[in-house]
Order: sequence, then structure tokens, then C-alpha cells
Amino acid sequence: MGSAGAQAAHGGSGVTVAGDWPERALADILHRVDVTRAEVGARFPLFADPDTGRWKTTSRGSWTGGFWAGLLWLRARHTGHEADRAVASACTARLAGWVEADTVTRGLILWYGTALAVNDRSAQELRNRAARACLAALEPELGLVPWGSAFGGPRLLARVDGVPGTVPLLASVGVEGAAAAASHLHRHIDLCRVDGSVVPALRFEPGTGWRPCDDPPPGWSRGRPWLLLAVADALHQPRTTQWNHQRLEATAAGLVAARTGLPRWGVPPADEGQPDSPQDTSAAAITAVALLKLSRVAGPRAAEYSSRALAILDHLVASHLTGPAGARPAGMLLNGCYDAGRSVAVRHELIWGDFFLALGLAALTGLIDIRTV
Repeated sequence: MGSAGAQAAHGGSGVTVAGDWPERALADILHRVDVTRAEVGARFPLFADPDTGRWKTTSRGSWTGGFWAGLLWLRARHTGHEADRAVASACTARLAGWVEADTVTRGLILWYGTALAVNDRSAQELRNRAARACLAALEPELGLVPWGSAFGGPRLLARVDGVPGTVPLLASVGVEGAAAAASHLHRHIDLCRVDGSVVPALRFEPGTGWRPCDDPPPGWSRGRPWLLLAVADALHQPRTTQWNHQRLEATAAGLVAARTGLPRWGVPPADEGQPDSPQDTSAAAITAVALLKLSRVAGPRAAEYSSRALAILDHLVASHLTGPAGARPAGMLLNGCYDAGRSVAVRHELIWGDFFLALGLAALTGLIDIRTV
């Protein structure tokens, strides 16, 4: 379906693309969004059976609810229909209960659930409330917003999936928020970047300090992508001392370089410590979006980041996205792995995989400015 052969200027993304495969793939995904909306109603899709396309849903959205709202906003922008905007706005409003929840995944839920909601006052107000709640949750002595207790388990965790979304969310509320965002990110880099690898989660114990957790494992497929995405977002913040752009650029380069042993399209195993574990296309989609963001930062690596992002997106569309022909619904990004360790949804369509693939394609087509989402 895709091809990264002879290149031609495309969209306003700063990336060159051959052919119209991004438009066709994005149209399939957003049609799938409409089909899913009719299936799930007021519930939130989480992951779908790879053979039937039927969704496992949640009532409140869990940590993934913002990605469903984000997909609905992408569809509304694509169609330009007021009815689609109303559907997206109503879904975003259903995320309001997460504002007061004790979880740093407010970033994943309430940044991605509102960032595409242009000229929607209620979504903007929700984002502002969430940002201030996240700011209030900052633990100054730890230098970060802890994982929280909303999903059970220990509260004082530092996890890489608590950084993306949280960085731009905090930075949206003025000077104090920007300082908190920079502290939150740099503290996670301090803790999670060890000898070129990424430690996905650490637990704080009074008296003994930070200790690595066993879950997620060190080779977790989404560890590097989540951290890379947060770094990429930070590099679009103003160049001030608190952001330390030089360190962020070096961190991004190191995270990208660590993946050069993978095939160029970058679909990793769900656990890199177990190469025979299932693939995780959602990790590749997150990486592609991070690379597109990095490609919009002026510097000597911009062209490399652009080329790698395009290669990943092309491969995901050509090899893992269902098309109009066949028994399965079109627009499903297959071979995502929710939780390999617990054997949960190990080759499925994942709502955040769909979102990040759609976001990358929307950037290629010029539908969105990747720097702002």
C-alpha cells in the first residue's frame, strides 16, 4: 500500500513522500474510527480482536481514553463536519473525571484528548484544569509528578509512560508550569537512562531512594518511544536554561541510535530481552511521531529523523494496516502488543497504535502541525 521510493513534496509536513498512500491510509483509519464509534457508543475502545475487529471497551477510558478522543478530533478535522466535532467534544467531556484522579497519566489522557480540539472552549478549559491539577501533584523533593495511586500499586513511581503528554500539559500553564515540566522530564532522564538503555519504571523508598521495578521489564518495547516522544515535545519549547536543549538533543540522538540494530522500519519485539516475543507496532507508531517532531527541530539530524519516520510509517501501512480488500475491517493497525508478560492482547489493534499512526499520517498530509500535538 505504501512506497518510500522516488520522493515528491507532500503536504506542509517538511517530509517528502512518494504517492498518495498517506491520504489513503489515513482515510481508512478514520473510516474505521466512524465504525468504531457506532460500535462502542459512550464507552471507550481499548483493543480489538485481530480477526473480527470487535473491541474490548472500558467505561471511563483508563489511561487510553485521550487517544480515542484524539482520533475523533482527527476525524472531525478531516471531514470538516460539525456533527463530527460535536461527537469529539462530547467524548472529551467524558474524560473530565480524570482531572482529580491521582495519576500522572493525566498527560496521556488529557493532553492527547484535548490537543486537537481547536476552538472548543470546553476542551480548552478541561486541559487547563488538568494542567493545574498535574502541577499541584508535583513532588518538589522528588523533582517530578509521581505515577500516582489511581491504578493501584505503589504511588511513588517514576515511569516513562508518565512523561509524554505531561510535558506539554504542564508547559501550557505559564512559567511555573514550564519549570515543572522541565524538572519532570529531566528527572526521568536522570532516573530512566542508564548506560544507553532505558529503565521503564522505578520505585521510591524513603531512606533507600529509587530502585528499578521488574514491571515493565527493561526491554519493554514502549520504554524508549515514550521517553523519545517527551523529549521531542520539550525541544519545541522555548530555548531557556531550564529546558537544557543541548542535553535534550543529545538524549534524543542517543535514544534513536540505540534502535539502529532494528530493521529500518523499527517494529520492535514487545520485550527486547526476548526477541521471540510478539511484535509491537504501537511502539513503532509512537517512535514515528517522535521522529517527525524531531525532524522539525533545526539541526544536523533533522533529515535523518525525517527519513526514519517516513520509513516506519510506510512499513506500518504496507505490512500491518488492513486495507479495503479482505474479511477484516479496513484501517486496523494490527500486531500491537498490550501486555506480553500477562499474555493480554498480544497481536491486536490497540487504540493508541491507531492514534499515533493516524497522527503521523495526518502530519504527512498537512492535516495537522505535528509540533502542536
